Amino acid sequence: MRKNLIIYIILLAIVFSLIGAACKTSTQAGTPTATATAVAQPSPTAVSTPVRTPVTSTLPDIVDVAAVVRPAVVSIVFEVTVQSFFQSFPQEGVGSGVIFDARGYILTNNHVVEGASKITVTLPDGRAFDGTVVGRDPDTDLAVVKIAGDNLPVARLGDSAKLRIGEWVIAIGNPLALEGGPTVTVGVVGAVGRSVEEENGATLDDVIQTDAAINPGNSGGPLVNLAGEVVGINTVVAAEAQNIGFAVSVNTAKPVIESILAQGKVIRPYIGVTLLPVTAAVASRYGLSVNQGALITQITPRDGPAAQAGLRAGDVITRFDGIQITSDSQLKKAIQQHKVGDKVQVTFVRGTQESTVSITLAEKPV
Repeated sequence: MRKNLIIYIILLAIVFSLIGAACKTSTQAGTPTATATAVAQPSPTAVSTPVRTPVTSTLPDIVDVAAVVRPAVVSIVFEVTVQSFFQSFPQEGVGSGVIFDARGYILTNNHVVEGASKITVTLPDGRAFDGTVVGRDPDTDLAVVKIAGDNLPVARLGDSAKLRIGEWVIAIGNPLALEGGPTVTVGVVGAVGRSVEEENGATLDDVIQTDAAINPGNSGGPLVNLAGEVVGINTVVAAEAQNIGFAVSVNTAKPVIESILAQGKVIRPYIGVTLLPVTAAVASRYGLSVNQGALITQITPRDGPAAQAGLRAGDVITRFDGIQITSDSQLKKAIQQHKVGDKVQVTFVRGTQESTVSITLAEKPV
């Protein structure tokens, strides 16, 4: 009996051992299948998440740029004579400028120094000088002022043609005549090649739009890129908008500077007309037979080149010296490619009649 019990126990042990071995083999055989399934079918998260290359970005180093350019940005206090109730009295205003030549030449806005009887230029280091207007150019709202001083800081002029929309720029000037030297504000280039109209009715072409804060007193101060180069002269703000200001491009300023330093003024050819761009709306309003070109709204003066050639208000200039004209700004640029005394062929439309006349360009009066 005892012997049979021992045999029974041994048999049970063998059976349980065989069952355990079978279960272990089954489990080991199933593991590779699960792993292979996971590899063959990646998780949705892994598929939808793109692999990105790390991008390194740095903020603009405003401190270093300001340290280089700010010493050359001056405050210009000007005095003008105001007439009121048959009495005249002096009135002061403030603007900004930037020294671009060690001989003491300063670039600023024409409206800062126009009509000024006295000009005082103050540097950030505290030195003050009497300023003299070397020349003005109302068409670009630029002027050059001269001071007599030694060891003057100078800002470099850059190339505004290289500006890109969205590029960081810095405006430096003397807003509100605040004490403590020039103020620095930062923004980006919002647009290039803009045309804007000033309060006096003058239209500025090829200006830079920026959201760097420009306030009263900033006029004439530099707009600077991150290389510490002057790329524009801060000139006007859009009163009806927020954070939209405009600067005359430095590439517009360079020939003006050269002409003023050489001759004391800018000699510019003109034909003697006031223009309006022809659009579909303008064509409909004035009953024009063409929908592009430069509409003459006024002939000035009466004895100017256009008047002598027989042009009239209401004519639409469509070609100038062989170049097709689609807008007034294009015509202005085409005129500036010539010199005083040049004879050019001008095609215009009067009613439905197209004609061509020869015009001799004259020197535009200041």
